[in-house]
Amino acid sequence: MRKRILSGFALLGAVALAVTGCSSSDGSSDAGNGGGSGDVITVGFAQTGSESGWRSANTESMKTAFSKDNGFDLVFNAADNDPAAQIAAVRSFINQKVDAIVIAPIVEDGWDDVLKEAKDANIPVILEDRTVTASDDLYASWVGLDFKLEGQKAGEWAKETFTDPTKMVVLEGTTGSAPANDRAEGFDSAIAGSSIEKIDSQTGDFTRDGGKSVMEGFLQKYGVDGIDLVFAHNDDMALGAIEAIEAAGAKPGTDIKIVSIDAVHDGMQALVDGKINYIVECNPLLGEKAAALVKDVLAGNSVDKRTIVEDQAFDQAAAEKALPDRKY
Repeated sequence: MRKRILSGFALLGAVALAVTGCSSSDGSSDAGNGGGSGDVITVGFAQTGSESGWRSANTESMKTAFSKDNGFDLVFNAADNDPAAQIAAVRSFINQKVDAIVIAPIVEDGWDDVLKEAKDANIPVILEDRTVTASDDLYASWVGLDFKLEGQKAGEWAKETFTDPTKMVVLEGTTGSAPANDRAEGFDSAIAGSSIEKIDSQTGDFTRDGGKSVMEGFLQKYGVDGIDLVFAHNDDMALGAIEAIEAAGAKPGTDIKIVSIDAVHDGMQALVDGKINYIVECNPLLGEKAAALVKDVLAGNSVDKRTIVEDQAFDQAAAEKALPDRKY
């Protein structure tokens, strides 16, 4: 299955049909039929799960890029936000002797052993979206977003907007994940010395239900009048917070302001509707860049260790302008 020479692959496009934990092939051999050159690259992709609209868009982007038409046989696994299950999936890819492995790590820690196993098996690893604390010589490259800068942009907006004493609660992402850690650090650094006081912070695990549940607890504890601002680490939790605020008889975006990160369609619509006040983008369409990195690494080409995709930021007017052509 190991490919030594890779060339002449077709341009990226089309949508791959991959079943969780199973090869995207139908059981028959595709060797010699895809990618234009006769070689098929087998890639194992360990996704976090399907916790949010952002994640669904990211998964679709990856399946599209790693399609049969583009010369790939995708082995897809979504770990349902279970780090142990994700590591087990990567070990399964190694045992299957795939040509390359792509990982969107659920958490940053705990990857050293399995990444060393992949390296010892001469299987290159590309990190997508999230990062790890393991030594960078254990993976070939990473493509993703600057989570700390995203948090910083959200914090800068908050600092400029709230000049009077402001009580803020935070809906954190998955504990131990790179986006949760970095967005918190970036936001906190941006609001340092401001009038904003963080009175509470709890994980909603990047899910809408989690955001709603945590916000309900905050409202019970502090009341509507005791919270001025919500910082949500992603749009899905912000949307859950909106439900909780409305159920409490208050008006999200007015009685309690909300700043979020992602800029997925539902979040952008809530921004247009005035229920969210500001959103920093986190672009999920990383598939083409990840697929290109895999091909380059297997071809022996030099690649950058880090590829950062630029993000935008949106107020209500910018969201209204962007939403009709939004791809996710």
